[in-house]
Amino acid sequence: QVQLEESGGGLVQAGGSLRLSCAASGRYFSRYNMGWFRQAPGKEREFVAFITRIGGTTYSAASLSGRFTISRDNAKHPVYLRMNILKPEDTAVYYCAADLNPTGTVAAGSSYTYWGQGTQVTVSS
Repeated sequence: QVQLEESGGGLVQAGGSLRLSCAASGRYFSRYNMGWFRQAPGKEREFVAFITRIGGTTYSAASLSGRFTISRDNAKHPVYLRMNILKPEDTAVYYCAADLNPTGTVAAGSSYTYWGQGTQVTVSS
């Protein structure tokens, strides 16, 4: 089992950058595939990015146009989401998620067993 806790959210002006962190407890963190999702008010949860257990493969939502980058440090247990050129439409609660073996598409929230509580990101125009 793994517990996840996001941090690094906050208020930023459009065009700025943030780096979110997802701290994971648990002895076997490096065995988990990790994802980032977000949910804006009144909208459905949306896939942001995914990284495999050893970080060899990453996927990001095409709609982000390469502005966001996911990475991980298996020695220290966090997973990062670097967000550049932020836009007001990026405003949302950002969640990290983990699963040993996502059973469906990695872009589907239902593929993940463990979730953090989320961190708020607000981008002002």
